[in-house]
Amino acid sequence: MSRSAQPAPPHGGRSILITGCSSGIGLACARMMRDRGWRVFASCRAAADCEALAAEGFESPRIDHAEEDSIRAGLAEVLAATGGRLDALYLNGAWALPGAVGDVPRDGMRAIFEANFFGVHDLARRALPVMLAQGHGRIVLCSSVLGLGGMRYRGPYVATKFAMEGWADSLRLELKDLPGARDIHVSLIEPGPIETPIREKSRPHYERWIDRDGSAWAQVYAREVTPRIYEDERAPGPFDLPPEAVAKRLVHACEAKRPRPRYFVTLGTWIIEAARRLLPTRARDWVLYRG
Repeated sequence: MSRSAQPAPPHGGRSILITGCSSGIGLACARMMRDRGWRVFASCRAAADCEALAAEGFESPRIDHAEEDSIRAGLAEVLAATGGRLDALYLNGAWALPGAVGDVPRDGMRAIFEANFFGVHDLARRALPVMLAQGHGRIVLCSSVLGLGGMRYRGPYVATKFAMEGWADSLRLELKDLPGARDIHVSLIEPGPIETPIREKSRPHYERWIDRDGSAWAQVYAREVTPRIYEDERAPGPFDLPPEAVAKRLVHACEAKRPRPRYFVTLGTWIIEAARRLLPTRARDWVLYRG
């Protein structure tokens, strides 16, 4: 962690709203930020998960990125509790839809964009006036190594993260036109392989939207995609890190005086970023195809 990231003041000082806290990255981030003295609003899509977090001592509004009413109500609940202040927003909630791009119906693509991108935009857009009024804030987005390079059978998730990358870059540049936004910072966290249950949670979406047997890629699904999604226990790969590795980057993004526009997490992410910058498209395709 950078020396510029200092311990936060006691509870009641700075506040952060984190989405997607039922498990994995969101839960690890909520716990680490709380341990550093932040007032953490740890939101989830499901009411039962919110209740579990409340039992752990968190304030846990229900926010589903795909439900506009829950975004409006959840943010209102947070602002009512803080007296209208929000120091940081970490947009982490997302899910995956495995499958070949050519097999994803329009409604399936629409559904993942509602959850992974449109809800992110909506919540950030609603929080931004609060930060402009108070003259400071941090908007941090959980992107992915898949926001830097496309990979096979992950196209819907890749598309949402590429959209997030461009959205964040545009917002960061637009804030430069507002003198009162000098202390509002936008950062992307780019995790590579992290030990989370995202594969397990992708199963319902895979089953709902992908016709594996009727696909031109049926043999690839049977040989490669389906076994990967349904394996019960997966040994950590050479580049895998625990979700706490992402939480450490969130601390820096929220506490450093000059947070970075992008935080790369895991060696695999650095490799893909280097390939993106240094290799021609065909060479990069070769790397990604084998990745």
